[in-house]
Amino acid sequence: MEVKCPICAKQVVWAPTSEYRPFCSKKCQLIDLGEWAAEDRKIAGKPAEDATPKRIDVEEIEAMLAQQSDDFFKH
Repeated sequence: MEVKCPICAKQVVWAPTSEYRPFCSKKCQLIDLGEWAAEDRKIAGKPAEDATPKRIDVEEIEAMLAQQSDDFFKH
C-alpha cells in the first residue's frame, strides 16, 4: 500500500520497513514536527473558555464582602 507524504505529497510505501512513515524522509518528519511545535497545526476542538472575567464589578465584590461574617477576615 502507498500513501502520500503529508508534507511533500511524494508516494511512500506503508510498511514496517518505511522508517519515517507516513513521511518520505527525516526532513519531512522534522518539518511536520516544527509545524506542530509552532502551533501551525492543531487538532480541531471546542475553543478553551477564558477563565478571566470580562468585567470586574467593584460594587458587586464589595457587596459580597459585606455579607461575610467578621471572622472571615481574621487569620
